[in-house]
Amino acid sequence: MILPAALLLRPAPAEPKRAANATAEPIGPTFAQALRTPLFWSLALANFACCAAHSGPIFHMVAYAADCGVAPVTAATVLGAAGLAALSGRILCGLLADRTGAKRTLVGCLMLQAAAIALYMVARDLDTLYAVSMLFGLAYGGAMPLYAILVREHFPAGIMGSVFGVIAAISTVGMALGPPVGGWLFDRFGGYGWLYIASSAIGVGAVLIATTVRPMRVKLPELRIA
Repeated sequence: MILPAALLLRPAPAEPKRAANATAEPIGPTFAQALRTPLFWSLALANFACCAAHSGPIFHMVAYAADCGVAPVTAATVLGAAGLAALSGRILCGLLADRTGAKRTLVGCLMLQAAAIALYMVARDLDTLYAVSMLFGLAYGGAMPLYAILVREHFPAGIMGSVFGVIAAISTVGMALGPPVGGWLFDRFGGYGWLYIASSAIGVGAVLIATTVRPMRVKLPELRIA
């Protein structure tokens, strides 16, 4: 389905030429300068911590449900419920971001994600697992598109692809850490309790990092009068 859909893509319509006296766009940083800004690292580390927090619970969700006594086939539907909720979260949180701002929505999603991860420690029956998983899916699904929005809001369009590419690459490191670390904690302690404690703590860290996102202060070149 992806290949036929790609054929429907068309170039964006050309923007009308500005009048000679129109105000020019503000001068922004280069890609190399953007990588040295606190804003870039706030977004990159928040995305890293967000992915590190939810990757372990996602990967071990079916195993945890089975560990709680749920039949393996039924346990797989718990993961499916989280996935459906994540799909809804992307749409609902995108609409919310348009009304309240992407940063505020992201902080709210990350807070909900940390709380939902912690709730897994008390979720033992199937109904509770469904409820917590849908809450968790809504949170992590809603958070993920917001990083791209924040990059577009705070960085010039000319370097947006490069900046977001580096941020996404850093986030994949966090995504890769969760599953093996969660498995090691299960093998070490004989249960998933420490996985959810650690993941929730990292999720709280993601909240704190996201609150530090601030617009860049761009230094405009000085005008010299001859």
